[in-house]
Amino acid sequence: MRLRYGSPFWLDQTKGRAIRRYPQLRRELDVDVAIVGAGFTGCTAALIFAEAGLRVALLERLQVGRGSAAASTALLMQEPDRFFTELVDRYGMATARTIWRLSRRGLRDLKSLLRRVQCPARVTPAVHLAFDPRGARDLRRDLAARHRAGFGGRLLDGAALHRRAGIEGGTAILSAGNAVVDPHRATLALAHAAARQGARIFERSETTRVTQTGDGVRVSTPHGRVRAHRVIIATGFATPAFKPLSARFSMATTYVIATSRAPALRRQLVGGNLMFWDAERPYHYFRWTDDDRILFGGSDRSVPRGRRARRAALLGATDDLRRKLSQIYPATEELTTEYAWEGLFATTPDGLPYVGAHRHYPRHLFALGYGGNGMTFAVLAARILLRQYLGRPRDEDAIFSFSRQSR
Repeated sequence: MRLRYGSPFWLDQTKGRAIRRYPQLRRELDVDVAIVGAGFTGCTAALIFAEAGLRVALLERLQVGRGSAAASTALLMQEPDRFFTELVDRYGMATARTIWRLSRRGLRDLKSLLRRVQCPARVTPAVHLAFDPRGARDLRRDLAARHRAGFGGRLLDGAALHRRAGIEGGTAILSAGNAVVDPHRATLALAHAAARQGARIFERSETTRVTQTGDGVRVSTPHGRVRAHRVIIATGFATPAFKPLSARFSMATTYVIATSRAPALRRQLVGGNLMFWDAERPYHYFRWTDDDRILFGGSDRSVPRGRRARRAALLGATDDLRRKLSQIYPATEELTTEYAWEGLFATTPDGLPYVGAHRHYPRHLFALGYGGNGMTFAVLAARILLRQYLGRPRDEDAIFSFSRQSR
């Protein structure tokens, strides 16, 4: 399945710029770790493993950062995809608190890493909002549970939400510390930094087979092979080569529009440097770009089959998103839609990724099923995988394992 469709805004931002390209694998190579998939997670893992002094080969079917990363809106959120209370109900207060603590740590680590690779994220106030009584009740209940667990956040009633964000008729939780970034540029920067640390990166080198050997694995591509002690599968979801794992994931398509530039409107809105997402299921999400465009996404649905069906779904979702955005911010009706695209993503039953080993795949490590928090969890996943590779796992790593159990 193609990871995106349409015209992502981010790819236009690199047109005319010199972008480092990487060779096709055309030889046999011996490394410590082979990583399959050069999206945000794969590039992050390549950098972190290379910085640890390990020999790394990163294999990409197409080109670095042009899959899911290019389709992302890159809201770097410390909040997982599920309500805190949902995690408490599933895992208990202690584990839910640990999940949130790790997610917050992952975002801090990510922001630090992006600064190091000279692609800093822009810290942005975040609002989680609801427009109906039930959604408002859920937000209040969730915020109370967060406070009991020691996490912050401030409730905004209708008047406060209008003052803070220019949004009418809602209730919201305001939180600090989240951020946004250009996901394509960030992925390229991570790949470049990994290469400087010695990682070997290969584009147009699709992995056709992974074979277990006596002391490791052999990863085959059409024109070359990599021998490694371990292979990391960082493809976002279970590809056909790992079909037995597919039942653990639900595949969906999300849609995004980018408006024409609106600097005057941004100055008028109190929340001119704001991201938000709503309490609907599936939820909608909003942010500003650095050049004063609105990115607005959502309208998630099952994956359309066939090019005509995908185009029809994209056109329908674009109309849906424009209507929804105009309901929230009526002044946006005058803006035009300059970009519209879709992205494929995988979710898990609890909204948390699967990170680590699987008993049916010796010498494999996985980082799959991020839902809407792929970039935030990417650094956390890479740290977990490095610890497992080195034989130094922490107890908390089991929260993201394939064998995790709800209470």
